[in-house]
Amino acid sequence: MKLQIIISLILAFLLTQAPLIGKYFAMINTMIHETGHSLVALLTGGEVRTISLFPNTSGVTMTGHSSWVSQLLTSLSGYVFASFIGYFFFYLIIKGHYRWMVYILLALLLINVLFWVRNLYGVFWLVTFGAGFIWLLRTGHQTIIQYVLVFIACLVMVEAVSSAFEIMLLSLFSPSQAGDAANLARIVPFVPAPIFGLMFFGQAAYFFWLAFRKVFLI
Repeated sequence: MKLQIIISLILAFLLTQAPLIGKYFAMINTMIHETGHSLVALLTGGEVRTISLFPNTSGVTMTGHSSWVSQLLTSLSGYVFASFIGYFFFYLIIKGHYRWMVYILLALLLINVLFWVRNLYGVFWLVTFGAGFIWLLRTGHQTIIQYVLVFIACLVMVEAVSSAFEIMLLSLFSPSQAGDAANLARIVPFVPAPIFGLMFFGQAAYFFWLAFRKVFLI
């Protein structure tokens, strides 16, 4: 299991560097990230209008908020939710609960395609990725399915860390273009974007460390 996870982490990192196919698979982290924004918006009394997923792995969630706190927590939640899900997938795999990981992935895909994602590429990605995943579950050998689930967990974790690293760099060198960090700096004017960028990367690195430690404590 340890060797399999290490190899999968390396393969996931290499795959995400590929121009087209890499961005297609990396989109799973974007979908989870935007879902995090949406769930927190709903939990704090806001609303989700639409989610858009784009070929360059960026995403936009349009939400409405009932309060300043709702807006703050929604903006904070994307990177944290993606990092937590990456860690939680590792936890489920190590415990042998592969079926629960399947349920979570299918639920995320279904909720997004039915209720939130409306742009053409976003729907295309959800339908094709979901169809491929369901086909694998129906026709694949149990061992192959488990290897794929381990790879997906590693893909989510790698992308959670790398996307948080990228937003940290943007917050340091182009603060106004730093996505969630820039939004948070507007919501909390006395905290500059680099602080949020560093915080996003710090939490992603922490969840990665927790997952890696759990692997080597098997």
